[in-house]
Amino acid sequence: MGWNVTTRLDEDQLQGLVVRVHQALQDNPGALQPERMWALGLFRSVVLVLYLLRQNPVQAAAAELFDISQATVSRRWTSLLPVVEKVLAGHVPDPAEASAGRVVLIDGALVPTWDWASEGTTMFSRKRRDTGFNLQITATLCGDLLAVSAPAPASRPDTYAWRQSGFPYAFAGRDSMGDLGYVGTGMLTARRKPPGRDRPEADKVFNQSINRLRAAVERAIAHLKDWKVLATRYRGPLAAFPLIAKTITALAFYKKGW
Repeated sequence: MGWNVTTRLDEDQLQGLVVRVHQALQDNPGALQPERMWALGLFRSVVLVLYLLRQNPVQAAAAELFDISQATVSRRWTSLLPVVEKVLAGHVPDPAEASAGRVVLIDGALVPTWDWASEGTTMFSRKRRDTGFNLQITATLCGDLLAVSAPAPASRPDTYAWRQSGFPYAFAGRDSMGDLGYVGTGMLTARRKPPGRDRPEADKVFNQSINRLRAAVERAIAHLKDWKVLATRYRGPLAAFPLIAKTITALAFYKKGW
């Protein structure tokens, strides 16, 4: 059976990932051991983790599909997700090195979540009229992913998330482009409409040119959101999401062959 649609990885990539996870578990005596995964086996356990990231189903639905209990799904997810991130972390390039000699395109992406008001968080974005995390995504003019920031609350504007990401330092000296949300950051942006006046024709032409170039980062975001946990509503604890974002970033670069 092929798992490409389920995992977004081809057969060789999936087999290679399983081998790495197996080795990582054997090298860590305190971790869950591969031979103890009686109900599912290591290969299908890794597939299960990728499926949860890829399709973002409720765990009960995943349990029914894989013919295991929901408790087993939860245990495999909790134990193997950090291992997958760890074994693939080396594929994530240094942003400064990856962007050398390139124009950097920047945009913020909303990852919708439950409100979680009971946790005392402020996740609501007035701009996007939804609750979630703000991820700063950077890409080249060709649409190749460069870096993904740590998540910030969506209530924070893009300029805040950008400055907190560390990217201004990593991309110092690079030609950078963003939308109007990044006015004042020093990067090239579209021009605002003058208050009380019509937008000059030259500004319209300029903004159209900027938007055509920036379409590449929107494509990069769309590819990243093929992992549906980023595109559909994230239901897990907010504290667990940074690991999920890091794992998907590593998978994106692994799939591209970095």
